[in-house]
Amino acid sequence: MIQTVCAICREGFSSSETVVNANGVHWHQQCFVCVQCLQPFPEGLFFEHEGRKYCQNDYEVLFAPICSGCGLYIIGRIFTHKDSKWHPQCFSCYMCGRELNSGFVKYQGNPTCKPCAAAARAKADSKYICARCNHIIEAEHLTFKGDPYHPHHFDCFDCRRPLTHSAKELHGHLFCQPCYDTKEISVCGACKKPIEGRAVSAVGKKWHPEHFVCAHCERPFAGERFFENKGLAYCETHYRYLFGDPCFYCCHSIKNTEVSQFGKSWCSDHFMCHGCDAQLKINNIKFLEIDLQPFCKKCYTKLPDEYKKRLKKYADLLEKKNNNKKNKR
Repeated sequence: MIQTVCAICREGFSSSETVVNANGVHWHQQCFVCVQCLQPFPEGLFFEHEGRKYCQNDYEVLFAPICSGCGLYIIGRIFTHKDSKWHPQCFSCYMCGRELNSGFVKYQGNPTCKPCAAAARAKADSKYICARCNHIIEAEHLTFKGDPYHPHHFDCFDCRRPLTHSAKELHGHLFCQPCYDTKEISVCGACKKPIEGRAVSAVGKKWHPEHFVCAHCERPFAGERFFENKGLAYCETHYRYLFGDPCFYCCHSIKNTEVSQFGKSWCSDHFMCHGCDAQLKINNIKFLEIDLQPFCKKCYTKLPDEYKKRLKKYADLLEKKNNNKKNKR
């Protein structure tokens, strides 16, 4: 049953008027106002202090603390640190900016999340932070997908034995050394890591395609021709720059007599017919050029007649052009 008088004016209520009920106490609607500004509460929202009711603006001005982070009044939960007040969302790690709702530690006198504090201490001591437990790794660490871990967090993918820092990663899993040694894998000659996808086989090693590069300019070959010298691969430009003309057949430096034809160079014993691999002696064996490759006369006669006609027509055209250039001079 509604009480007979208003809590402010102490007058009664008529049967037709609206009665305000707040915490079991009743008011006339016009009496239910902020005790400071005497204005009605916007949308009925009020704040109570020592039994007296205030609108939000007056409550903030009179009683609410100011957040040290954003400078606004704090209504609700408050975080306190060093005599300063904070909104929960404004109380954050001074290193990474993450909220510190789940707890914090002091690092150099500042509130810091536990991972950042551990990382800072580890950096100062030249140690790693475990990517799983966020604790400092005091002994040797295990590397998995580029991050450091305590070895005891992992077991071998095959034998399920606990791993040590010498564990090996392959196809997204970790293996102990004995199990890893049973896998048929290739190791990149540059980065020394397993090759899981496409590999390049060259100079007696396997390579990640992006790691097979010129030993001088470090530009990837990307399917282009390379030249070898003492176990190293070079692009043609830097091979010629460092070692001279390479043999077109073996791709090594020409050590003995050099044969130069069609803008290319060969070792003398590698200058052979492109059709039958017969060695060509440039002084006493007649050969012909087809598509910048040497052919002996015997292989040339085996070519289709129509193809030979086209070659002769092309040769006559080149000879005519050369003669015209000479006449102009």
